Amino acid sequence: MLLSFLRKNLRLTGTKYGCGGGGCGACTVMVSRYDPQTKNINHWSVNACLLPVCQLHGAAVTTVEGIGSTKTKLHPVQERIAKAHGSQCGFCTPGMVMSMYTLLRNNPQPTMEDVTEGLAGNLCRCTGYRPIVDGYRTFCEGQPELFSKGDLLPLDPTQDLIFPPELMRLAEVKDQTTQRFCGERMTWISPGSLNELLQLKADYPQAPLVMGNTNIGLDMKFKGIFHPVIISPTQVISEWFVFVGVCVGAGCSMSFLKSVLERSINDFPPESTHMFRALLQQIKLVGGQQIRNVAVSTLGGNIASAYPNSDLTPILAAGRCTLVALSKDGRRRVPIDKDFFLGFAKTVLKPDEIVLSVFIPASRPNEIVHAFRHAPRKESALATVNAGMRVWFNENSNVVKEISIYYGGVGATILSADRACQQIVGRPWEEATLSDVYSTLVDEIKLGPSAPGGKVDFRRSLTLSLFFKFNLLRYMVFLYRQNHGITVLKWEICGQSAQDPVGRPMMHRTALSQATGEAVYCDDLPQTDGELFLVIVTSSRPHAKITHIDFSEALKLPGVVDVITAKDIPGKRFRTFTGYDEELLAEDEVTCVGQMVCAVVADSKAHAKRGAAAVKISYEDLQDRIFTVEEAIEKESFFLPRRQIERGDVEKGLREAEQVYEGEIRIGGQEHFYLETQSFLVIPIGEEKEMKVYLSTQHPAFTQEAVAETLGIPSNRVSCHVKRLGGAFGGKVTKTAILASITAVAASKTGRPVRCVLERGEDMLITGGRHPVWGIYKVGFMKDGRITAADFQYYANAGNVVDESVLVAEKILLHLDNAYNIPNLRGRSAACKTNLPSNTAFRGFGVPQCMLVVESMIDDVALKLGRLPEEVSIREINMYKEVSLTHYKMEFDPENLVRCWNECMKKADFRQRRQGIDLFNQQNQFKKRGIAIVPIKYGIGFAEAFLNQAAALVHIYKDGSVLVSHGGTEMGQGIHTKVQQVASRELNIPTSLIHISETSTQCVPNTCPSAASFGTDANGMAVKDACQILYNRLEPIRKKNPKGTWQNWIITAFLQKISLSATGYYRGHDLDMDWEKQEGKPYAYFTYAVGCSEVELDCLTGEYRTLRTDIVVDIGRSINPSIDIGQIEGAFMQGLGLYTMEELKFSPSGVLYTRGPSQYKIPSFCDVPLKFNVYLLAGSSNPHAIYSSKGIGEPTVFLGSSVFFAIKDAVTAARKDAGLTGPFQLNSPATPERACLACATHFTQMVRDESTSGPAQPWALNI
Repeated sequence: MLLSFLRKNLRLTGTKYGCGGGGCGACTVMVSRYDPQTKNINHWSVNACLLPVCQLHGAAVTTVEGIGSTKTKLHPVQERIAKAHGSQCGFCTPGMVMSMYTLLRNNPQPTMEDVTEGLAGNLCRCTGYRPIVDGYRTFCEGQPELFSKGDLLPLDPTQDLIFPPELMRLAEVKDQTTQRFCGERMTWISPGSLNELLQLKADYPQAPLVMGNTNIGLDMKFKGIFHPVIISPTQVISEWFVFVGVCVGAGCSMSFLKSVLERSINDFPPESTHMFRALLQQIKLVGGQQIRNVAVSTLGGNIASAYPNSDLTPILAAGRCTLVALSKDGRRRVPIDKDFFLGFAKTVLKPDEIVLSVFIPASRPNEIVHAFRHAPRKESALATVNAGMRVWFNENSNVVKEISIYYGGVGATILSADRACQQIVGRPWEEATLSDVYSTLVDEIKLGPSAPGGKVDFRRSLTLSLFFKFNLLRYMVFLYRQNHGITVLKWEICGQSAQDPVGRPMMHRTALSQATGEAVYCDDLPQTDGELFLVIVTSSRPHAKITHIDFSEALKLPGVVDVITAKDIPGKRFRTFTGYDEELLAEDEVTCVGQMVCAVVADSKAHAKRGAAAVKISYEDLQDRIFTVEEAIEKESFFLPRRQIERGDVEKGLREAEQVYEGEIRIGGQEHFYLETQSFLVIPIGEEKEMKVYLSTQHPAFTQEAVAETLGIPSNRVSCHVKRLGGAFGGKVTKTAILASITAVAASKTGRPVRCVLERGEDMLITGGRHPVWGIYKVGFMKDGRITAADFQYYANAGNVVDESVLVAEKILLHLDNAYNIPNLRGRSAACKTNLPSNTAFRGFGVPQCMLVVESMIDDVALKLGRLPEEVSIREINMYKEVSLTHYKMEFDPENLVRCWNECMKKADFRQRRQGIDLFNQQNQFKKRGIAIVPIKYGIGFAEAFLNQAAALVHIYKDGSVLVSHGGTEMGQGIHTKVQQVASRELNIPTSLIHISETSTQCVPNTCPSAASFGTDANGMAVKDACQILYNRLEPIRKKNPKGTWQNWIITAFLQKISLSATGYYRGHDLDMDWEKQEGKPYAYFTYAVGCSEVELDCLTGEYRTLRTDIVVDIGRSINPSIDIGQIEGAFMQGLGLYTMEELKFSPSGVLYTRGPSQYKIPSFCDVPLKFNVYLLAGSSNPHAIYSSKGIGEPTVFLGSSVFFAIKDAVTAARKDAGLTGPFQLNSPATPERACLACATHFTQMVRDESTSGPAQPWALNI
């Protein structure tokens, strides 16, 4: 693939590996070709991970390195994303840059719609997207002036790279020679003529045709399908894939087809364009721009692949389209209809036939055609259900002459609703007719409980809802319309001297390097001499004894050097967490699918993967498998200790309450989805058993200790080096240390450098994520809304090993009260041991799950009383209002919590909007709006006191430059930038003189993890201490020469033999929690925040749009407002994903289904609130942290739940229309499926009334 060629062969590492499946956009590059017919140069953004190098003959490829650099000259696209603070961890930034660059090459004056469409194929896990859009809206005319144009490089298209003249000459020659590329196991043939193509299909009937490689490439990579011969007809495209009217060549890309349809819509009479418009609507949603650009991303490939959830085939079938199939035996015209599709990925096409062209007919008079689609995410997501519908009426009548209804996503192939169509033909289009159709559809479209993809009731209800929308569209424009406007962020900071950078919105210190691709991540390090690659072999059984590991066949394969098993580990074969041992490599027994068993080491990644596939592990299955928390409770499978905390007398409080309510809620897990997967390079020095470990981790010292113990050597022989991380969010601590240890064993055994970079699917399978939690509560309350008592029970699905699950369960209980002063409060928590991959730390560390349960209880109290939870009588009356004690007897002052609440209510204009929403809901039946406001009180710091310490090392060199080393790792949160600001203030020098190279255990030993929103608090103080020591040493020199320069003082100090190096140390807060006494001070202070969100919900499909979000946060005195606001927005969007869309799915045998962006959807550009306002609470201070700032990385994740509760509020309005009132259970995430079914519309009720639970197993476990 082009990606590996760029990175390994050309050493152009700015193009990143994020997923390998075209789903994240990190590998975006620009491909340009010269068209000799039009004399135009065409540019496309493409995914390098899917593009075969063999297909690029005659093309020019531009990577992020080619458009600008910090060494020469920046391109405006690179500069603006950096200056807009749109790069945090930076791993996604080169892909963003190249998508925007390609757009500007094609359209130097884009609209905002062009920008958002161009970026739709790119994902970011850090920023929340708003600053990226703000940076790039500066290229659009008529947009708000967020930046002074004078401070930005102008866009000058004349300065862009020219297309290579030699490629233009090559294109003019039209060399049609057959190209043949032979690899180790595969042959790639690109025929030079149509006759050659037909002959090749006759000779190799099973060989796939590859144009865009978005189907075949994925099948080969992820399903292990092997094709010895591949035929790529790109050279003959101009000969036989020709656009004639509305007959398009089957090899045209989606982008080309889109332009054809847009021209046709302008050329044809409006009444003839229904089919074109419907098809165009679907094309805009096929993948991202990169997928649509590649030549399934062709029309013919989309049809021939015959996937059941194809966005195009239902509308092509409904719209009377036909195709021309060609072989050596001749050509034939084939209708694209129900008879064309024979089954999953099967059509009537013969093995030696190719699709030549597709005819798309214009609509006839009195004919209406529409396409519909529902997907887990609005853009760049495969459809859950889609449909194509066409109706043809008799002239001047509502009597139906002809109708076609096709559905995708409800069977092995697209389904024609023939019986429903028969119900309509010859009858007038009226309610009686349509009522019969709904009943027929319910009976006609069946899905069993174990149907692939699950969501059975939802998918069936969508078939009814989409047909109902078809009926609506006869009279009105589609009821749900998207808008991509995003408002400006807001902040207020205190003024200070111009020389002092603290408190200023300073750009991330390496943002420009990240935007140019120069920033180095672990896998960007150059290959070293003799380097090997390691691939992990994981268990395929959830609970079994290992009877034998046979790797004899693997060792016979080319390039395979060795296989590493537990027996090869010279030191400790396990890591211990909270009293439990976790094996590095399973030796006798496996306890989940995905547990690491052994590792294959080879001379290349491809050889290592083949070797891993050849390892055969024999098992003896054990029957006592546990997957759900219910099963764990039944079998008493827990990690100890189980914790409990209580204040007051809960039983008495419940007895004295005027009402008591019992409820529950389930919160699903969440994948970290850091863009940079787990990455390691271990280099044996060859002397005294020294090892250099380059890796991506939040806790280098922990990895150092793990590697040393695994190899049986002292820690001083192991040095860990972390330049930066491409995201982490808690997921690069425990499993990272284990993976590094395994890689180190391989390096030690072979005596050669070993690299290990997990693929996205491996990473998601092995490393675990956020704990799914089942929360049960019993609450007593008075009629005025005062809560007298609450009793909570939390069960967290920990997985097969303990990891940090016991600590997560403890933190859940410590945040049991959230912002509410409940006099009688009890909480119990348990970490359930199951046979799923172990879960681990994740941003918030159990708090986002805990607080959702608490807020659900508040919501239920309000619904039970028939009031709004935001009213004074519910949330406010129960909120902490004066100096108080928490349930663990820690004193705090909630003044700023109350201020955040009041200010958010005011800034969001909550009460006025509530009235407007109520009116809107009265006037709309199938659209409902909801609004919610939620507070948070989040404890900052580690309850384990020793983790709050930090150290730093600061060197001043003779030229006056300063090198700072500290124990924090840079993972996008801006810790290096803030530390640079601290050093600048303390030494009173410009930030340009200060450099931070890396985090290394050689420079700063015994460091603590960069976690718990405490990194800047601790490391900033350590750096401050070191700088103050140095500054004080220079005081006599400054006094003697007060007008001297910094450089003069430093030279003088050196000549006077004054040490210019100092170690700084911060002891940290003495925090603790005594669980026996149920009291303590586990946190240094609290960060307060309040978030308010409004949504609009489509009750027919469950789709929603966040119309507006307002957030007010108390972060004390911000060290860097732009970085802090970036953290707030990024955390909010991650919370939005957690509570509304991200779902981990496991098979009934414990296999993770969701192993990449095609199955697992994180928020994208389309999910950002249309109005997004962030305010920092003015006049706040915090004496417990550096410069009165506060930790902010984790708290605002929970504010994403404001969208969840806004959805629930909208659902409540829909249920009221259905005659349903009072509390109801809406589990998290509030996906369209859950929201739609909870609305209890007529259509969902029809499906549920007809549903019968069969004996078949569900497709996925309910985790």
